[in-house]
Amino acid sequence: MKSLKDELKGFDLEAIRRRAEAKANTPSSTSNSNGSPAELPRHDRGCEECNYEGGKLVERLREGSNPPVKDWVWKECSCRRDHISRIMSSSHITEEFQRKSFDNFDCDGRPGIVTNAYECAKGYAEDFPDIRNTPQNSLALLGRSGCGKTHLTIAASNQLLSRGVAVVYFPWVEGFNELKNDLSQLDQRIRRLQQAEVLFIDDMFKGRAEPTAFQLEQLFAIVNDRYLNKRPMIVSSEQTIAQMCEYDEAIASRINEMCRDYKVTLTGGLELNYRLLT
Repeated sequence: MKSLKDELKGFDLEAIRRRAEAKANTPSSTSNSNGSPAELPRHDRGCEECNYEGGKLVERLREGSNPPVKDWVWKECSCRRDHISRIMSSSHITEEFQRKSFDNFDCDGRPGIVTNAYECAKGYAEDFPDIRNTPQNSLALLGRSGCGKTHLTIAASNQLLSRGVAVVYFPWVEGFNELKNDLSQLDQRIRRLQQAEVLFIDDMFKGRAEPTAFQLEQLFAIVNDRYLNKRPMIVSSEQTIAQMCEYDEAIASRINEMCRDYKVTLTGGLELNYRLLT
């Protein structure tokens, strides 16, 4: 069960409390012209019942207090659960991948670099509310196949989704096959990848000795737009940043800068590949 601290992360409780108190006396003073709360931005996961905040503060008596003491407790609105269900469905993450989490990733007996990748991905998911609007707001796990990069990046994505952050999953090979199969929809689909709240590109540069000109052109359009607008990315790839530079230095350098604080490159031998150890 999530702690109250986790449930309230990302909310300015003092601001909400002040607004809740003020609303009882002067309702109009706590809203903007569009009906959204003055202190906090309007969230698409909200509804009129919770004033577009995903929940509200309610007063409850502290258990066992004598004399009685009232606490402000955050109560999640049902609209938030509906929102999470919608964004999970639209993320394109399969049901099998939705079951991947940090709890079911086994670090026992694994090399230290794998543990580092686990801690990096988990730390990224936990820190996301604080870094999401900074230039270094992205995650990259790179290097050796079979290290658990996809599991960990999926786990980070699932944790963000559970908090109401919309993640769009783009598997490199299947994603580009879909783009090329219907070029009439290319601009629209690229725009969706550019504007996604968080974009997860899995197995970047997989499948060929070198990416095609089409792949590089579209990838630059996606990465550059997200780089300029500080939109977070999650990347898994068998290629290191140095190897990516051989394909396109502009793309690689932008990814490197965006993921500077949350990047692990897994290098080593077959001992890193858990598929060969089971």
